[in-house]
Amino acid sequence: FSTSFIHMGSSVDVHVGRNSTGRLKAHLQQTHIHYKVLIPNLQKEMEKQAGNRSSRKRRSEFQYDYEVYHPLEEIQSWMFEMNRTHPHLVDMFSIGWSYEGRPLYVLKLGNRKRLHKKAMWIDCGVHAREWIGPAFCQWFVREAVNSYLRDSSMRRLMNQLNIYIMPVFNVDGYHYSWKTDRFWRKTRSKNAKYHCRGVDANRNWKVKWCDEGASLHPCDDTYCGPFPESEPEVKAVARFLRKHRKHVKAYISIHAYAQMLLYPYSYKYATIPNFDCVETAAQNAVSALYSAYGVRYRYGPASTTLYVSSGSSIDWAYKNGIPYAFAFELRDTGYYGFLLPEALIGPTCMETMRAVRAIASGLLKKCTS
Repeated sequence: FSTSFIHMGSSVDVHVGRNSTGRLKAHLQQTHIHYKVLIPNLQKEMEKQAGNRSSRKRRSEFQYDYEVYHPLEEIQSWMFEMNRTHPHLVDMFSIGWSYEGRPLYVLKLGNRKRLHKKAMWIDCGVHAREWIGPAFCQWFVREAVNSYLRDSSMRRLMNQLNIYIMPVFNVDGYHYSWKTDRFWRKTRSKNAKYHCRGVDANRNWKVKWCDEGASLHPCDDTYCGPFPESEPEVKAVARFLRKHRKHVKAYISIHAYAQMLLYPYSYKYATIPNFDCVETAAQNAVSALYSAYGVRYRYGPASTTLYVSSGSSIDWAYKNGIPYAFAFELRDTGYYGFLLPEALIGPTCMETMRAVRAIASGLLKKCTS
């Protein structure tokens, strides 16, 4: 990430190679910078997750385990299965193709009998290494369809809303993070001039594109791309949301990590026109999340709560008429970082489920402030 994000009093997580650790520690001590080692051996943590995976037996579909991380192929098979087993509530379709030619699948949840409903969009896995995202999207679908009959508030949501869920936005990057580089973030598109691949899919939207908080260099993690919507994945989602802009009232993007709930603006320090309504929705969501396990989330405009970034999906959604645009940064705050253990998938998803349900319920009420 850009050094422009680092300022006095802020904490910074650094991933450093084994051979450079001694030098870095000496430098930090010399300059009187306080530090703490969060993960002493990153490789070991990665191997632990990989080991868990190889020791697991293959499960049949109805025993699908929602408390482990799944590779892309398994997630896509699961989507087909959910579509097949819940035809009255789930509709599966593709909105396009990724750079490497993979289909971009979306699930539409909701009671099909009612037409012209408000809608909510949720995407997960924009950044490849944030595996807890796709795990949450799957958890959400499972909870929604399984509790439809027994939970009146979920039934009301599904009857009155269409919920579009994209479990893996950045399919190529996610696949690559399983096969080659666990810490890969970007898409996998090629660049004509550089050997570096990929674009940050959350800097590629057509809103204040490639300004502050984004990089013009293809080798950087926050590379904004050669032009807005250069990435087929971003273009496909933007096209779909533009087409359904009349009905879509909330856009939610699930990321990790930081334990935050963010809303526009990302690209500037300014207050959005419907601030009171959005702030109330965020407050309710964070309270609902806290009620599960006492986990505290910070909430506020992305620019002041996290950092300034241009070309983000929440700013684009908001600028395109979606009144409630949120980005969640799920657990944790750096102890495990992107390597959130599978034992924490359940609690993380359960509390996030409460927050997302609170936002969805709010859409059914009129906010007048």
